[in-house]
Amino acid sequence: MSTSPQPDSGSTPDLSILPSVDRVLSDERVDVLTAHCDRAVLADLVRDAVGEIRRALLAGDRLPREELLDVIVADVRQRLEHTMAPRLAPVVNATGIILHTNLGRAPLAPAALERITATAAGYSNVEVDLESGQRGHRHLLVEDLLCQLTGAEAAAVVNNNAAAVLLTLNALGLDRETVVSRGQLVEIGGSFRLPDMMQRSGAVMVEVGTTNRTHLADYENALCERTGLILIVHPSNYRVLGFTAEVPLADLVALGRQHGVPVVQDLGTGALIDLQPWGLPEEPMVSDSVAAGVDVVTFSGDKVLGGPQAGLIVGRREAVEKIRSNPWMRALRCDKLTYAALEATLRLYLDRESLPANLPVLGMMTATTQTLQARAERMLGGLADLLRQEWRIEVIQSVAQAGSGSLPLEEIPSIAITVVPAGLSAGDLATRLRRCEPAILGYVRDDRLHLDMRTVTDDEVPVLVGALQSAATG
Repeated sequence: MSTSPQPDSGSTPDLSILPSVDRVLSDERVDVLTAHCDRAVLADLVRDAVGEIRRALLAGDRLPREELLDVIVADVRQRLEHTMAPRLAPVVNATGIILHTNLGRAPLAPAALERITATAAGYSNVEVDLESGQRGHRHLLVEDLLCQLTGAEAAAVVNNNAAAVLLTLNALGLDRETVVSRGQLVEIGGSFRLPDMMQRSGAVMVEVGTTNRTHLADYENALCERTGLILIVHPSNYRVLGFTAEVPLADLVALGRQHGVPVVQDLGTGALIDLQPWGLPEEPMVSDSVAAGVDVVTFSGDKVLGGPQAGLIVGRREAVEKIRSNPWMRALRCDKLTYAALEATLRLYLDRESLPANLPVLGMMTATTQTLQARAERMLGGLADLLRQEWRIEVIQSVAQAGSGSLPLEEIPSIAITVVPAGLSAGDLATRLRRCEPAILGYVRDDRLHLDMRTVTDDEVPVLVGALQSAATG
């Protein structure tokens, strides 16, 4: 017999048939749940479940009296399961987008995970100088590493790169004019726009040039006694092609020096090493900007750097110290776990030859198609049962992406598994996989589910196989 509420013909509902909250709580099927949560929490869930049935009855639905308790108990158990389930859950990324913003961008290196665990387990010297025993400064935890890797005089860390830009603008350009090319007024994910951020920072934006062409004279003509800084924004999530012109970095630095105006560059992605030896396209290196004389360079910790979410600020000591002394620094600072992961990640760059093996992001970017083909064939071998059930499963060539505004024009050759399930649509299969533990995300195209091997690890192959087998049974 169905337990779903049925429309009534219009009779007055009999609410007396509803069991009381105490009656539901005394049911052994509910009482046993107190082992998983406080009784007061359980009582709230019961009230919600009973209230839902009450609203259904008042709306004209009906339920047999003898089934009410069973329905409410089942609802309470479902509500408790939902309440206790973690909202932030592991995901197998089979989308082929390496730095997937919605999936947390860069997966951390094992060394970073070890440092996080060790740091989180107890107390740490986040702001204590162990030599003197006096209060220290958390920026010193990674400043020497950042300076060594970039050539900068000083460094600071905040919670993301947007914060780094905002803080820098406020510290160096408050109530003063910031000169920026119109072609660099970017919008990044979540409708986050540079002009809006500049306004919030207290800097006065002065646009120069045009969308596609900006010349040195445009900057020269804009400089005056009210100028606070020159801002350069790397177009990390787009490219302007064709009839274009931009001012060389060295020329802008020279212009800033001539007029005593600091030059700030937001690199966004911010590569610490040259990616070209691994077959990847050229991406501006932080060290090149520092060497060119840029006063302040900002970039992300969780993009191609492969570390935790953080905004990294490096450059000339005078400028960085002014930024660190800004009152907003405390509001935007990182916690001990971010510093632990960042320090461990930066140390990996001291041995660049081993980076692809130790840094997951670089390993994914540089993996050969032969490696990905072998991974796909291994997965295909585990899906023999589904093939016998008339599932169409193929290994195909695909295209992966760096993602998160990194290498925006670069298509990385990849290998994918495509699945056409029997008895359900590709979209339904994708839904079932998202409900797995861990959740699995691919993408649907041409009525086929695609699972890209570039963002799947060897350890995740059996997880994918098991999830597909489970999805086949519903």
